[in-house]
Amino acid sequence: MAYLTLLGLTAASLTTAAFIPQATRVWRSRSTKDISLSMFTMTCAGIALWFVYGYLLGDIPLMVANGITLVLAGSIVVAKLRFG
Repeated sequence: MAYLTLLGLTAASLTTAAFIPQATRVWRSRSTKDISLSMFTMTCAGIALWFVYGYLLGDIPLMVANGITLVLAGSIVVAKLRFG
């Protein structure tokens, strides 16, 4: 079971951290020219549903990982709406 937990934590860490470089770049450059609003909106909707799924299961790691990812991806959507 420890290997499954480690696998899940590694996957959650990588998929969450993957949004950090893009979010940082968008907010520093104020450029969202090449960002797809529809893709990030759908991604945020999916992440929100994963969060709800984790909540309904009482799975704290799933909720934490998706909560952080939702904030990062959501910040990119906000930047796209704000900066065009």
